[in-house]
Amino acid sequence: MAAPRKFLLELYVAKGDSAAVEDGGERLRRAAEEVSRHGQPVRYVRSIFVPEDETCFHVLEASSRERLEEAARRAAVTYERIAAAAESVAGGANERSE
Repeated sequence: MAAPRKFLLELYVAKGDSAAVEDGGERLRRAAEEVSRHGQPVRYVRSIFVPEDETCFHVLEASSRERLEEAARRAAVTYERIAAAAESVAGGANERSE
């Protein structure tokens, strides 16, 4: 089984609709748990909402893009794109997913 990689699920959310971000995050968390129960690990990590840009990024870990797509489908989350993510911690080593 492939090691989990971080992905960003990008979607557009109206500036004043932070409730949609919370709702979508909760649905993704539940869907990730459901996909994981079937032997394909997916983990919801967090959401980042940029109201000024009407953009939301849900951060998830998954063994593949396909597992993430499955979780998004089960959560009924419509997204613009999925991108592999790299994370850097100040003063620490980089964590990278491709």
